[in-house]
Amino acid sequence: MAKQVNKKIKLQIPAGKATPAPPVGTVLGPAGINLQEFCTKYNDATKDRIGDILPVEISIYDDRSFDFVIKTPPTAFLIKKVAKIKKGSTKGRNEVVGTLSQADLKEIAEIKLPDLNCYGVEEAMKIVAGTAANMGVTVEDK
Repeated sequence: MAKQVNKKIKLQIPAGKATPAPPVGTVLGPAGINLQEFCTKYNDATKDRIGDILPVEISIYDDRSFDFVIKTPPTAFLIKKVAKIKKGSTKGRNEVVGTLSQADLKEIAEIKLPDLNCYGVEEAMKIVAGTAANMGVTVEDK
């Protein structure tokens, strides 16, 4: 008989730096799973991507066991990293805080493609360009 999923929890945790302290402990503690075991497994799975913030979807079962799926970093995080800016614009697309080349846009789109609701890199590039524009980051024309 298959295990019954009791709860699904979504978190964004820095890669390789999960600890039982807040915010991880305060969210997962009431769910009743072994926090140290989760932190160890998560840190081992993400040790090659230290410095990135990774969304993780945790499925908690009836017997207090768990599985987790690590997603790609948020688009805004990738844009800030590639454009080398600390944060996006406070006025949206009305204030330019950085620029991306078409190559940078394609690189981000290829990273995000598995988690986006589209079929090809061209469509993913349009989605990433929209996020960049709303952050005040312009994309250079071809």
